[in-house]
Amino acid sequence: MNNLQDLLSKGLLRKDVPDMPKARNSIKTAEHNLDLAKRNFDAEIFESSLISSYTCMFHCARVLLFKDGYKERGHYAVCLYLKEKYSNILDAKYINELNVLRTIRHKVIYGDEEEIAIREVRETEAFSAIKLAEGFLNAVKILIEK
Repeated sequence: MNNLQDLLSKGLLRKDVPDMPKARNSIKTAEHNLDLAKRNFDAEIFESSLISSYTCMFHCARVLLFKDGYKERGHYAVCLYLKEKYSNILDAKYINELNVLRTIRHKVIYGDEEEIAIREVRETEAFSAIKLAEGFLNAVKILIEK
């Protein structure tokens, strides 16, 4: 599955009307989650910091979906959509790292099914995730202003 038509036919994305009010609300949600990530980092709660950074990035991606007139049916579909539609527009690190953080988030929240152990997040990972989320948020804000 590697193109927009596949995502639509499998029901992972649904076509809708472009919705800038929803996009702007997702920007606010992203900003809130970035703030949470920073506060959790300062409190040395690195797992929560990373999860909030990922959530910020996820909502940034949703901004683009809403702007383009789509709704997602899962986190993985959002990553695939960005790769399909924005790989020539956004810095590749945002698209790639969104998917990496998605998998880390899953292991932190649910544990690794093979090892049945929750993944520990290090301070450097949480810090990097915050910086990545900040950059992605700024890039998305620029895109929706065009």
